[in-house]
Amino acid sequence: MVVVRPFAALRPTSGLADKVAVLPMGMMNSEEARRMAAGNPYSFLHIDKAEIDLPPEQYGVLSGSDVYPDEIYDLASANLRRFEDEGTLHQDETPMFYIYRQQMPDRVQTGLVVCASVDDYINNNIKKHEFTRASKEASCIRLMDRCNAHTGPIFLAYQGREEITRLIADWADTHQPVYDFTTANDVTHIIWVVDDMAVIAALIEAFAAVETLYVADGHHRAASSVEVAKLRRSENPQYDGSEGFNYFLATLFPADELRIMDYNRVVRDLNGMSEEAFLARLAEVCDIEPYLCDGCPRPQSSHTISMCLASGWYMLTVREGVFDPSDIMGRLDVSILQNSVLAPILGVGDPRTDERIDFVGGNRGLGELERRVQDGWAVAFAMYPPSIDDLMQIADNGDIMPPKSTWFEPKLLSGLFIHKFD
Repeated sequence: MVVVRPFAALRPTSGLADKVAVLPMGMMNSEEARRMAAGNPYSFLHIDKAEIDLPPEQYGVLSGSDVYPDEIYDLASANLRRFEDEGTLHQDETPMFYIYRQQMPDRVQTGLVVCASVDDYINNNIKKHEFTRASKEASCIRLMDRCNAHTGPIFLAYQGREEITRLIADWADTHQPVYDFTTANDVTHIIWVVDDMAVIAALIEAFAAVETLYVADGHHRAASSVEVAKLRRSENPQYDGSEGFNYFLATLFPADELRIMDYNRVVRDLNGMSEEAFLARLAEVCDIEPYLCDGCPRPQSSHTISMCLASGWYMLTVREGVFDPSDIMGRLDVSILQNSVLAPILGVGDPRTDERIDFVGGNRGLGELERRVQDGWAVAFAMYPPSIDDLMQIADNGDIMPPKSTWFEPKLLSGLFIHKFD
């Protein structure tokens, strides 16, 4: 069973939600955040990326870092208090749940915003599928610790249950949302407050029958929330488990409403080979067909990969025998590419550390891969994404997916809910 808990959110005052809400802080660097927040004093980036409020000469020194000096996190905390004091954010009086619906032109996903249990994470009732980077965790830990708050929700998935779906749908169908706005990427974000204690109790009971939650997106924030909880527990050895730091902010979505997008790769050079030599080596692994139509071809099934070189686009079909179809990790297209092409042919051994490789989220489109090649990158690979079932099975097995395997879209916006835990 998993534990979910209602909480009293600190959230935008009516009419300001679309001005406050921002993409997660990991989606942009400091320079991009500064541009995105320009002219908007309500932007939550003044908290999540507080370095943007520094003078430009100091900002330039910090823009390439994961962990900033203490004064940056102090500034984030001060900005959070200021947002509350000035009325940009207001504190709900009683613990509640919140429904968060993201409506896209082609589909809808509806989640429940809750506080999830740190102990469920520690005990592996909340399962992970990615490694985290220590420096990125360190920055998240310091931000949460200084602000005494979780500022962005972790995206969790669960195997859908009819009772949960019915409770959420019934509430949304019969109540007015508190926020309803559309962002530039044509996603409508709709929020309802669930303030009926009987419905809250029913949702708690329904989730108690769910065995496992899965981290879909937000691995660094989840791991950092746990580390902050451990820190607070060490500082408060008499804690009884009810304290806010024992829980973290999360939005829970049924897995069958989610879609994983492609996470594509670009490589700086061909490891000393000419295109002809590279294609000859590649032909040992894949059947290769030049793509002679206009536009950028997208892979239509697993074990097919689209590739862009300076000479144009090619369609690759992985040959039988290259991978073991019974090995769920080995049969992922990102694993096949890494194990059969990137490492042995292009010399990219560890994609986490090799500066010759970069990753492009599927939301950027395949045109971004073509642009990268035109700008001097040697080769780009467009991947067929893994399924949510693949992700959950790999997590259930206790395995870790290859880096940059999954791209969830749309992202959960930060600033719509803040969980203060002190």
